[in-house]
Amino acid sequence: MDDFLIYAKILDGQGGARDISAAELAEWQPEHGLLWLHFDYSKPGTLAWLEAHSGLDEIAIAALVAEDTRPRATSHAGGLLMALRGVNLNPEANPEDMVSIRLCVSEHRILSSRKRTILSVDDIVRALSEGEGPATSAEFVAILCDRLVRRMAGPIDNAEDKVDELEENLLSSARGKLRSELGQVRRQSIALRRYLAPQREALSWVQSERLAWFGDAQRLQVREASDRLAQYIETLDSIRERAAVSQEELVNQISEESNSRMYVLSIVSAIFLPLGFATGLLGINVGGIPGADNGNAFAIFIGILLAISGALLVFFRYKKWL
Repeated sequence: MDDFLIYAKILDGQGGARDISAAELAEWQPEHGLLWLHFDYSKPGTLAWLEAHSGLDEIAIAALVAEDTRPRATSHAGGLLMALRGVNLNPEANPEDMVSIRLCVSEHRILSSRKRTILSVDDIVRALSEGEGPATSAEFVAILCDRLVRRMAGPIDNAEDKVDELEENLLSSARGKLRSELGQVRRQSIALRRYLAPQREALSWVQSERLAWFGDAQRLQVREASDRLAQYIETLDSIRERAAVSQEELVNQISEESNSRMYVLSIVSAIFLPLGFATGLLGINVGGIPGADNGNAFAIFIGILLAISGALLVFFRYKKWL
């Protein structure tokens, strides 16, 4: 097989599948069994093969090789055109950097494509190797939707736990680090929700569309996945709002501390303002300065300054400024 074709399998209708050769693929007919072809759409050979051998029209081919697309689902030529997203659980990857899969599904054939590895697809391949995989194209779609949604639970739960931890550390942790972590949680929740909301609409469309080959059991499974996805979206909204409230509380704390420090400085300035005026006035180098020839003048002047300071403190207490 060419490098652009990741999997080429015929499902036996009993939960298993077998790999097929290029020669078998060229001679495949619907009566041979359900065909599943999984492509890497980033490879240049994918587009050429689809145009030459798939029998799909331009709309379906464009959907399978599109570089960037939002989650969606629509009927096309008696089948399904879908674009779905899953969290990126590949090693050293950020979960919010979501991976996508495109599908063109009919009763007798499944064409799918991706650029990066999708663990949910690997789950299906593993299940097929054990004889416990999907038996029909409708089951394939339902299982894939279920696996994509289930794998979202881990990152979302981690984000929720992180918000809980940050809320508890709001009064004790370093402010700069806390603000950075809260911002990161908010960005992650926003990025995840950006794709989960349209994906919920896509799953809702699949369960409501009446395709002859899509059974009620599969619609029920897709509905369960859609309901679970709706719960995740509500959790993400809650995470984003809690992170925003925590950030506001953090900003308020910093603002209150700054205001408190500025208030103390203002009081100190108010006390030393008349003292500075008095010392500056008596410090001018001209004749006629009072007490210049009196040996006790400095002590008297210091006493006057202390009296002024004490009077100001009493006044501030009386006004309840201290």
